[in-house]
Formats: sequence, structure tokens, C-alpha cells
Amino acid sequence: MKREIITTEDGSVTIYLPEMQETYHSKFGAIQEAYHVFIKNGLDLVKDRPISVLEIGFGTGLNAFITFLEAAGRNQQIHYTTVEAYPVSAEEATQLNYVSQLNASQHTDVFAQMHNSAWGIDVKLSDSFTLNKHQQRFEEVNDVDKYDLIYFDAFGYPSQPDLWSEAIFNAMYAALKTNGILVTYACRTVIKKAMQQAGFTTKKLAGPPGKREMLRACKI
Repeated sequence: MKREIITTEDGSVTIYLPEMQETYHSKFGAIQEAYHVFIKNGLDLVKDRPISVLEIGFGTGLNAFITFLEAAGRNQQIHYTTVEAYPVSAEEATQLNYVSQLNASQHTDVFAQMHNSAWGIDVKLSDSFTLNKHQQRFEEVNDVDKYDLIYFDAFGYPSQPDLWSEAIFNAMYAALKTNGILVTYACRTVIKKAMQQAGFTTKKLAGPPGKREMLRACKI
């Protein structure tokens, strides 16, 4: 499937899939969206202790890289598991401008290593951040009581509704520890209902720039 690198409104780039009319991040700002959805409304709620994070959709590596930077700044131990069935190419990864946009040139090698490291093994990228990538479909996640936080960053519901089903959220619910949190940019009623049917308690929150609302779901 054809992929194009495009620039979003905050100056950071993302990948656009013309056939699906989907982008990996918001056109209104890739970095802005990542910080708002996954850091402000997710990671900030589990500060001051070691945590395990599951990301559904490694994609460009933006969410993982921002979380790496946050772990370093907070001196928080984070074990970061991420799932991706169709990784970006090495050439595409070199066109992603997140290191410069985040003023993180001292971590250029870390961002490259995120994309180039082996799949299925722990890779210690710093004293505070360990990455484990899985090249698999989201439907294949079968962990139990393992994660404190899930970044749910699948393509939008119109393109891939099966990825927002009760069955998927059953697996997410099982993967979370008690009091674990799932955050996503999406906020359709059908998605909220699927989360609730899986057992989650849901809450609508203000969305990132260009989007009115997002969802946070908790395993009580």
C-alpha cells in the first residue's frame, strides 16, 4: 500500500495512506496529538512509579519516542511493549522529523534504534526505558494482567471497524492490571459502547487540536 510523508499543522510529519485516506497521526499536529492523548491524559496519571505500557500501533515511533523522553525527564522506569503488523521502512523512518521538532538531537540514535532494533526482545534504550516490539496483528494480543497503561492508536473506525470491536477491547481489558488505563484519540458512541461491554468504565475528555473529544477507559 502506498505511503506518503506529509507535514501536519504543528510542523511535525506523519504518514498518509491515499488508498485508505488515513493518516498515522492528526493532520492538525502529530506531536500535539501525541502529547495530549497519550501523555497528558494517560502517562501523567501513572507518575512516580515503574510502569508497563502497551502501545497498539507502533507506526512512526512517535508515541514511543515521546514516552522515552518523558521517562528520562521524570526518571520513571517504563517498560514499553508495542505492536505493529506493518512496520515503516528504514527509508521512511529517516524522513520522520520528530527528533528535530522535539529538540532532542542528543537522542537521534535512540529514535533510529527504535525502528532498527530486533522484534520480540527487550531492548534497553536507557536506564529508564526498555522497548519490546512485536510484529503481529492487534487481534493476536493475549497478555493478561500485564500493563498499567495502553495507548490505543489504531487507524480510524471507518477504515478498520474490527479493530474497535468488543472482542478487541475484551483483549485490552484482560491485558490491563486492575486500575489500569486505556487512552485513545477516538470518541465514537459505538467505540464507547464496545469498551463498556468489555467491562471498562469510560470517560469523554477534551480532544487534541482539531478534535472535540477523546476517550479514556479504566479497568476498575
